[in-house]
Parts: sequence; C-alpha cells; structure tokens
Amino acid sequence: MKADKTHTIRLIVTGGGTGGHLFPGISLAQAMLRAYPDAEVLFIGTERKVDKKALSDVGFETTTIKSQGIKGKKFSTILKALFQQPLALWEAAKIIRKFKPDLVFGVGGYVTGPVILAARLLGVTTCIHEQNSIPGLANKLLGHIADKIFVSLPGSEKYFPASKTILSGNPVRANIVKASREVKPAPDQAPSTLLILGGSQGARRLNSLILEAAESCLNKLSPPPNIIHQTGLHDEDNVRRKYAELGLNARVQAFYSDMAEIYSQADLIISRAGATTIAELTVFHKPVIIIPFPYAADNHQEINGRYLVEAGAGLMFRQTDLTGEKLGLEIKRAMGDKNLLAKMAENSGKVAKPEATETIVNACIKLLKSRLADNTGKILAF
Repeated sequence: MKADKTHTIRLIVTGGGTGGHLFPGISLAQAMLRAYPDAEVLFIGTERKVDKKALSDVGFETTTIKSQGIKGKKFSTILKALFQQPLALWEAAKIIRKFKPDLVFGVGGYVTGPVILAARLLGVTTCIHEQNSIPGLANKLLGHIADKIFVSLPGSEKYFPASKTILSGNPVRANIVKASREVKPAPDQAPSTLLILGGSQGARRLNSLILEAAESCLNKLSPPPNIIHQTGLHDEDNVRRKYAELGLNARVQAFYSDMAEIYSQADLIISRAGATTIAELTVFHKPVIIIPFPYAADNHQEINGRYLVEAGAGLMFRQTDLTGEKLGLEIKRAMGDKNLLAKMAENSGKVAKPEATETIVNACIKLLKSRLADNTGKILAF
C-alpha cells in the first residue's frame, strides 16, 4: 500500500519501582526524542518516591498509576495488590486511550503488567525489555503477548519466544556513554580510587563490610586509596564519620546524581550486581568486585555477576562468605595488582554494549514502520 501522509511517533514507556528499571526506560525515551524531535513521549511510573525523583526533570511528560508488586511479599500485601490490579488496568487503559500511542514499551517492574496488558487489549503494538539474567514475574508473563522482547544478558533469551527476542544489551544513559569515551588515564603516581555502590536496596550490610575492611586493612595501605562511597539513604552520616576517624580520604553521599563523573574516577568498583550498574560500569571498562544482593528475586544478582566473572571482568564473593577482613584483603590484592586490574578492565569493555539504546530504538522504528504501512498506509515523520 502506498503511503499517503506522514505520522509522528507517539510512545509510552512504562516501568519503575527501582532505578534499575527506571534508567533504561528514561534512556530509551530520551534517545527516541533525540532521533525524532517531533515524537511525543509519555512515561508511566508508580507513585513511589524513587520514581518521582528520577522522573522529576527528564524532558518529557510523566504520569503514574497505583500498582504494587506481589513476588516475595507477605500474604496480606499480595491480596491487596491483586485487588488493585483491575483498577490499575482501568487507569492504564484510560491513559492509553487519551494519549493514543503507536507503541507501548515496558522496562520491567510491577507497573509494567497492567500497562502492557491494557495496550494489548486496545490493539496497540507492545515491546518489553528485560534487564536481568532471570526475568521478573511481570516480564515472564508479558513475554507471551508482547510483539518484541529485548534482553540484556546472554542466556535470558531462553525465557522468551525465540522468534520475538533480541539480545540488545541494557540501555545506558547518553551522558554516561559520552563520558566513557572521554576518560583519560590517571597518572601512575596518583593514589588509586575505590568506588563503592550499594544500589537502591541492600546497601546496609555492604556498607558495614566496607567499613570493617577499611579499619582492618585499607587504612594501613601505603598510600591509602581515595574512596568514593554511595551509601544509600540510611548510613551516610555514620559512614562519613567512620572514614574520618580512620583518617581516610573519603567522599560520601547517599546517592550521586552525576554517575558519569563518579565512574570516570574509579580504578576499582565494589558493587552489587544490578543489571543497570553492570551495564554502566562495563561501558566505562571498569574492573569490579561483585557482592550480589542475596535477597534479590530468583537470586538474579548472583547470576548477573557470574556473567562478568566468566568474562574475566570481575571477582565475585557471596555476602554470607565474607568478613570485613577478608574483603579488605581481596581489595588490597586487587588494587596491588595493576596487571589484574588492567586485564579485568579490558574484559569489562569487551562485554559492554554502549549501542544498546540505539539497537532498541532502531528495532522499534522498524516494527512501527511495518505496522503503520500495513494498517494505515501512513509513514513515520522522519
């Protein structure tokens, strides 16, 4: 059918509950707007503070629906969440009817379920992205109805229909990709910099281990490392005070907004194994010591981390197997072996996928071109 007029892209992105779900969605939405400035984008998140904070200044329209997770929750919470789903589905359908999107794209989290289902029921093209090695409950179910599925890590394809699945990598924010290409090596004589990332949950025990390691080992190194520590909400003051008592040069904040600047300084990273963090640190070619969050759903953080270890990009230790002293000795060993750090950094870069966002955007545009040409005879306005 010959196209008779142009059509401007209208995109809904949905997801949330953690930064790991939000940031890939924000990256995708912003990439679509960079590529097609006339596009209309709406982000549907949750009413949680982490969503509202991350979406407060993103350059596109945002809204929320009421939705709760059920996996790993107590029975009363599950019951409440299940009763809430019909309302969430109705809210999502109302938003979709009003916005009239060409595509609804889900990036994970419990809010994704009702939005993608509502879009499917209304005949809208849908895609989902799975960040982790083992899909969350929402994406496992949505994989059966989505038109296209994107995954971040090799091996997670097996959970979805092969004909619809693309190994794309995990979208990384554009400023982080740009900064990774501008990093200059530090002078050989400069003290090493250790970066500690606790993630949006589960930072407390990691903070304790690091402080024990600092007291037993790190403050005795010559020269001692510079430390950048992201503590999470609850431990910032205590961690800052402890470093001061130990006489260590430490920069401490609950969260850092400019992660590109933080990554660029690090010689070694101590981190949980969230998929977004893994994607970002590999883009920067950074070596890492991984301590997976042991209570992550389906133990997916350990499986995420295993991917980097098998690639030679990092070391991994279970939290239950660690003491502060043991962690301190492992940090000392790694930071004292420049060849090991260089090899892990090289291997980290080999598994990075800085082009992930563009891969997803291009595949979505191809899908939309096909659907619009088949259904309306229109072409996209670009």
